[in-house]
Amino acid sequence: MAGNANEEECPGTCEGCKSAESCPSAGNPQAKSMSLPPKAKIDVKHVIMVLSGKGGVGKSTVSVNLAYALSTHGFKVGLLDLDIHGPNIPKMLGIESHRLTTVGNKIEPVRVTGNLSVISMAFLLPDTSTPVIWRGPMKMSAIQQFLEDVDWGALDFLVVDLPPGTGDEALTVVQLAPNVRGAVIVTTPQDVATMDALKAAKFVERLEVPVIGIVENMSVMICPHCKEEIDLFGQGGGERIAKELDVPYLGSIPLDPEIRKAGDEGRPFILRSMASPTWKSVDKVMESLIRVVEE
Repeated sequence: MAGNANEEECPGTCEGCKSAESCPSAGNPQAKSMSLPPKAKIDVKHVIMVLSGKGGVGKSTVSVNLAYALSTHGFKVGLLDLDIHGPNIPKMLGIESHRLTTVGNKIEPVRVTGNLSVISMAFLLPDTSTPVIWRGPMKMSAIQQFLEDVDWGALDFLVVDLPPGTGDEALTVVQLAPNVRGAVIVTTPQDVATMDALKAAKFVERLEVPVIGIVENMSVMICPHCKEEIDLFGQGGGERIAKELDVPYLGSIPLDPEIRKAGDEGRPFILRSMASPTWKSVDKVMESLIRVVEE
């Protein structure tokens, strides 16, 4: 899956290739077993990856609200923030001042509620402005620790918030995490976002991971004065690519200043006023997601 060390020299066909015997891409079972590390020993029924093809589409917002929604349905949930270079999950949950502790040889996750625990690189940084300047191997090692060396307990779901794109972090999760249930793809409606969302979907399909569904974020903006819908980023892009991929369309979430406020204030949007039309949209998406995952 991760490819050959000399991938740029690959002729594109295995026949006659000098590296075919040792290359996992050549379909050699022994080479595949030699190249892949063992699965992390974590007691989890379902791992859900949250992906986007590009940044700024609200992937972390979906991750936080999905994890919280699952936990309020009585499930034991872990939320793993793997956006190592830009970890925002603690800020969005109001727990950015916490630090990780160890008990014995295990790292203790930060407990948000009795059913929801969180791990993030942000808990290890001296302050919020400290950059993480790591190459791929360092990130892969950290991901392995976050999976295997954390005392998650018995989980029903582990929601993994991944950075934009199709790089090391997602590959490492697929290789190391047991029981990967599938991926949720988050996009905004415009073509430049849906084009990259399609890449993310095809990426996980290449890894033999199912796409659980597509979420269209920032679908419309409700004018605070006239209450008319304004299509800032176009309309229907998420539903279109869901049909193209033949996967569930989980729904749309409007662009609403209250969602931004919820993230800045560290309180998931689904805990806010149930009278808001936006809240109903978010709740509908989360209920669709839970229903698909449970099935």
